[in-house]
Amino acid sequence: MVFMGDRATLLETGRFVQRHARNAADEIIEAVGAVDAAVDTTAETDAENETETETEARHRRAAERGDLASMSALGALLLRRGDLDGAEPYLRGATAEGDRAAANNLGVLLHQRGYAEEAAGWWRVAAVAGSAPAAHALGRHHRERGDEPAAEYWLRQAAEQGHALGAYALADLLEHRSDVGAERWLRAAAEQGHREAAYRLALALERRATETTRGPHETGTRLRVPGTAAIVPSGAPATGTRPAVPGPAGEGSGEAAEAEQWFRQAAARGHRRAALHLGAILEHRGELKEAGRWYLSSAKEGEAKAACALGFLLRDAGDEESAAVWWLRAAQDGDGNAANALGALHAARGEQQTAERWYRAAMDAGDVNGAYNLGLLCAAQDRIPQAEQWYRRAAYAGHREAANALAVLLLQAGDANGAEPWFSKAAEAGSVDAAFNLGILHAGRDDDRTALVWYERAAAAGHTEAALQVGIAALRDGDEQTAERHLRCAAGGGSAEAAFRLASVLDARRPEPGPAVLGAPREEKSECEEWYERAAQQGHRRAQVRVGMLAAGRGDLAEADRWYREAAEAGSRNGAFNLGLLLAREGSEREAALWWTRAARAGHGRAALRLALLAARRGELTEGRRWCDRAVELGPAEVAERAARLSEALHQELTA
Repeated sequence: MVFMGDRATLLETGRFVQRHARNAADEIIEAVGAVDAAVDTTAETDAENETETETEARHRRAAERGDLASMSALGALLLRRGDLDGAEPYLRGATAEGDRAAANNLGVLLHQRGYAEEAAGWWRVAAVAGSAPAAHALGRHHRERGDEPAAEYWLRQAAEQGHALGAYALADLLEHRSDVGAERWLRAAAEQGHREAAYRLALALERRATETTRGPHETGTRLRVPGTAAIVPSGAPATGTRPAVPGPAGEGSGEAAEAEQWFRQAAARGHRRAALHLGAILEHRGELKEAGRWYLSSAKEGEAKAACALGFLLRDAGDEESAAVWWLRAAQDGDGNAANALGALHAARGEQQTAERWYRAAMDAGDVNGAYNLGLLCAAQDRIPQAEQWYRRAAYAGHREAANALAVLLLQAGDANGAEPWFSKAAEAGSVDAAFNLGILHAGRDDDRTALVWYERAAAAGHTEAALQVGIAALRDGDEQTAERHLRCAAGGGSAEAAFRLASVLDARRPEPGPAVLGAPREEKSECEEWYERAAQQGHRRAQVRVGMLAAGRGDLAEADRWYREAAEAGSRNGAFNLGLLLAREGSEREAALWWTRAARAGHGRAALRLALLAARRGELTEGRRWCDRAVELGPAEVAERAARLSEALHQELTA
C-alpha cells in the first residue's frame, strides 16, 4: 500500500479524549482540550465561502464518484461532528487507497470507540508515512501505557516536524524526567501558539530568575514597658494571600522579563492561570488597573484564585462591597483564601456568627488559616477553651502563628513548660513573634544569655521590640556601637522607647554648650533632639520633658511650656516640676504652685522643697514645715539636707 503524503484535501481532526494520565502535566493537556492533537493539514476547501452543509454535499458527491481526497475530507468532517458511524466507511475507504490523513483519523475514530490498540495500529501506519499528528497520538498512546522510550521516539518525530502539540507532549515527558531538553520543546510549542506551553515556559523562566537572585531564607497587642518586653500574640487574621510572584530580587532580570511576555501571550490566548499570574506580576509592580483587567479575565473563566485576588484589589481601592462579591464567588468555588477574607470582613463589621461560618468554610476547603482565625475569633470573645482548641488544630497542621498564639494562651494560664515547645516550634518555622516571646520567656527565668540569642534572631528579621531589647543589652554591656545600631532599627520601626534611648546615647556625646551670646543665631536642632521629639510625639513622657528642657535651653519658652505641660498632664512628675519652674520665672507663681503640688504628691522631692520655700515666703510656717518634712522623706540627699535646715529655721521662727 502506497500512502499519499501531502494530498490537498482536508483538515485532519477529531476529539481525542483520554483517561487521566498518571501525572498532573497530562491533566493540564486534557484541561486545554487537546483535540487529537490533531490535525494533519493536507488541504484547503475548494470554496472558502461555502457553508458546512454545502461543503459536505460537494464532498459527498465527489466521494460517491470515487474521489479519494473527498472521501478523506468527508470522513474528517463527519468525525468532527461526532457521526462515527457515518465517518467510518469513508475513512476506511480513503485509508485503503493510501491516504495518511484518513489513517490518522481512522485511529481517532477507533480510539473514541474504545479500540485503543487498533487505533494505535493505524496511527503507526500514518506516522510511518510522515503524519506528525499521528506520531503525536501514537506517542501519547505509548506514554499512557508506561512505555516511555516508545513515547519519546514518536513524540520527537512529531515535534521535529513542527507539530506544536507533539513538541508540548515531548517537553512534558522530558520535564517529568528532569531532562534539560524539555525547555527547548516548550519554547518550540509556545512559539507555534500553544498556550499551555507558553504558560509553563514562563513558569520555568520565572523560577530560574527567582532562584538566581534569591537571598538566603530567613527565618496582637503589645504592652510596651520601658526596659521590659511583653509576650506578643499573633493577633491579625490570616485573610488570604495573592498568588506568588517574583520578589524584587528577580524583577527586572532578562529571564523575568521574558517570563512575563510568555505569561502575557498565554493569557491573551485565554489561559486563565496565565492571566492570574500576569495580574499578580502587574499588581506587584503597582500597575493595578491592568492587573485588575487580567484578574477579571481569569475570574470570568472560572479561576477562583483570580476572583479572590480581584477581591483584594477592590478592597484596597476602597470598594469593599464589590470585593465581597468576588470573594463570595471564589469561596463558593472552594477557595479557602476567599472564605477567610469574607470571615475577616464580617468579623470587622461585628457579624461574629457569619465570620465564624466563613472561617469554618475556609477550614473545610483545606485552608489551615480557617482554624487559626476561628481561634482568634474565640479569643476575642473570651472563649478561651475553644480558642485553644482551634489554635491547637492549626498548630498541629503546621501554622506557625497558631503555634505562637497557643503558646501565649498556655503561658497566660501559667503553663510555661507547655508553652515553650510551641514557641520553639513556631520560631523554628519562621515566626518572628515567637522568637521574641522565647526571649521574654528566658529573660523571665534570668537566663539572659539564651534570651539575647532569641532577641537577636527576632531583631535580625526586623522585630522592633526585639531590636530594642538587644540595644538595651548592648548598652548594659558597654557596647555603645552595637547598641546604637539596634536602637536605630527599633526607633525606625516606631518604638518610642528606642527613640528615647537612642537620643540619650547621642545626647551623651554632645559637647557642653558654651555661654549664651547676645544676638547669636538660634542653634539648629541636633539629631538627638529630633529623636527625642519623635519619642515625645508618640507620648513618651521622659522624652517630652527632655524636649522641653532642650527648647528652654534654646530660649524657646513657648515650645518648652508645650512639652512640659503635655508630659505633666500625662502624669510626669518631672514635667510638672519643670513646668512649675517655667511658670514661676514668668511670674505665674500661683499656677506654678499647682504643678509643684501635683509633682510633690507624685513623689518629687524638689517640688516639695519649692512648695516649702513658697509657703515660708508667704509666712505660712506650718504649711512650710509640712512640705519640708515631705521633701526630707522624698530626697534626694541634697534636697533632704536643705529641707531639714529650712524646717529647723521655720521651727525656731514658730517657737520664738
